[in-house]
Amino acid sequence: MRVLFTTFGARNHVHAQVALAWALRAAGHEVCVASHPDLAEVIARTGLTAVPVGRELGEERLMEELREREDASRETYDEDAPDAQLLLAMDELRPEKLTYDHMHGVFTAMTSAVFQNYSSAEMIDDLVGFARGWHPDLVIWDPLTFAGAVAARVTGAAHARLMFGLDLVGRMRESYLAQVRRRPAALREDPLREWLGTVMERYGGEFTEDLVTGQWTVDPVPTSLRLPADLPYVPVRCVAYNGRGSVPDWLREAPRRPRVCLTLGVSHREVMGGDQASVGELIEAVAGLDVEVVATLDARQLREVGSLPPNVRAVDFVPMDVLLPTCSALVSHGGSGTVHAAFLYGVPQILVPGTMWDNAIRADLVQRSGAGLRLDAQTLTAAALRDALTRVLTEPSFTAGAERLRRETLATPSPRDVVPLLESLTAEHRDDLVRNHV
Repeated sequence: MRVLFTTFGARNHVHAQVALAWALRAAGHEVCVASHPDLAEVIARTGLTAVPVGRELGEERLMEELREREDASRETYDEDAPDAQLLLAMDELRPEKLTYDHMHGVFTAMTSAVFQNYSSAEMIDDLVGFARGWHPDLVIWDPLTFAGAVAARVTGAAHARLMFGLDLVGRMRESYLAQVRRRPAALREDPLREWLGTVMERYGGEFTEDLVTGQWTVDPVPTSLRLPADLPYVPVRCVAYNGRGSVPDWLREAPRRPRVCLTLGVSHREVMGGDQASVGELIEAVAGLDVEVVATLDARQLREVGSLPPNVRAVDFVPMDVLLPTCSALVSHGGSGTVHAAFLYGVPQILVPGTMWDNAIRADLVQRSGAGLRLDAQTLTAAALRDALTRVLTEPSFTAGAERLRRETLATPSPRDVVPLLESLTAEHRDDLVRNHV
């Protein structure tokens, strides 16, 4: 069968799709990956076929928009006001806060500022045009890139979301629709439905809820950490992919002391233009400890530090799948790719999350699982991090918690293992009547 992957122009979102895309290709299926033109080279470097669609999203423009989102998310109204909520944040889970007014405001803002940008009219038209000519049997789309669902519906292909992290959209969507149904029919506004309904009208179709949450969802999050949502999920083991790399000589030797990986990921570094946790505080915290620290920091980040302590090795990049198996602990920003790789290798974690998407919730879930600790990026001190790292390295409960998540991860079907199920679901869901009239 032919499988079309699609995402917006962010490198880490493509990386989240590579393992499954290659599993399908290795099984004999044809695979293409469609995204904004500025991601075409990144896709090609994975060995997959790139399909540029729409106009360039532009790292500079994306950076500006995401910075605005970050700034806005820190602004709160008066706490006594009934609508005191974080702007453009989908990570609210407290039932008492999930009022219609709050969720309607979030979906309105996210639809206009984020969803319609990542799936612009130009991108949707190009993707639909390509799908009409290529005739995919299955479209697998990033959960923030609704163009994939539209292209599938127009051409009769089966379609599924592939999560890169926690299902914030699915979780809030379920709560929002429950609130909408309680309202009088004349007041049941739904900004996401209105936008996608208008898009589908251009192609002679209409809105259905699978345009938001897929016909099913392929989910790499361990089931024990998944957010509750009444949706069909296909669990898949997360296989780390960080791009091209090589094993440095120093990594071929076993560490003489406990090795700690310290990383802040690439999302803030490359897209947001900065880190939310203080690099200086992080380095000060590990100075003098009887550990070997491998810090994945670039030249700009190192300027915040000056000279490095003797027990810290700074490297711009090293693949997580070769570094983490040698580590006794991980200190990170809580990004999905980094955290999932730690699950796979059973590494206890200290998470210092910022406000990007689901990092804070993920950090809470890891701490609740017993596999690590969460610290606050805004109030981080070297002393607090040093104490947390000492606990994680010396208290057996954290290693035991990380090992539980490792066993759960290894028991989850691999990308190769889920291919037959995806084939079966595709045959069940694709619309041959529509496909024959594309």
